[in-house]
Amino acid sequence: QVQVAESGGGLVQPGESLSLSCTASGRIFSTVAMGWHRQAPGKERELVAGITSGGMTNYADSVKGRFTISRGNDRNTVYLQMNGLKPEDTAVYYCNALVTGERYWGQGTQVTVSS
Repeated sequence: QVQVAESGGGLVQPGESLSLSCTASGRIFSTVAMGWHRQAPGKERELVAGITSGGMTNYADSVKGRFTISRGNDRNTVYLQMNGLKPEDTAVYYCNALVTGERYWGQGTQVTVSS
């Protein structure tokens, strides 16, 4: 069994920054690919950023240059640093981990960007 747990999130004003963290635990025996998706009300869940087991990263065009995904010292902990937040970044952010071909999801954390 694999568990994915996020923390962070909250309410910020446009232009401000926020950091999310996520840890995958359980039956994991190596560094795994992890990522962040988000889902805004009335919209489909979309990829925000991902990082492979080898450390390669990819980002949605809408967040390139503003968001950064990175790994912690615990290789199955990842962070999402979000700078220059915009109202359109408002969504529930979900972390996920890809373990032996199966994707496990966290419960989600709300990020609201509003003045």
